[in-house]
Amino acid sequence: MKTYDVQSVSLHVSREQAFAFISDARCLPRWTSAFAAVDGKRALMRTPAGEVLVDLEVHASSDTGSIDWAMTFPDGTCAGAYSRVVELGPDHCVYTFVLTPPPVALEQLEGTLEVQSGILAGELRTLKDVLEHAR
Repeated sequence: MKTYDVQSVSLHVSREQAFAFISDARCLPRWTSAFAAVDGKRALMRTPAGEVLVDLEVHASSDTGSIDWAMTFPDGTCAGAYSRVVELGPDHCVYTFVLTPPPVALEQLEGTLEVQSGILAGELRTLKDVLEHAR
């Protein structure tokens, strides 16, 4: 069973512009389906079981282009998301995202990563559209 997925999207904006947008947690609802709202270090997440309020930390480094998120759910379980923006040219970069399984019991994982991979592909298309048409 595959336990991760790596996806990327080519963005025709500067690395700085992409990094600033992606690392700003308040922008997550604009391009992801998982986040309904973000307010400071709290986020309202959409889950298969409904919406849930989580603690959200963003660990971003403009030097390396890495943007990671740490989410803590009400029951204390933690989940992470890992990504990076890499410059390809003055107005061109690539954004990569490493998708890992959600913090659920092993017997619930079958098919979960595949479903999330499809959702991520759509989110990356949305991100591209939002960034490239915001000029």
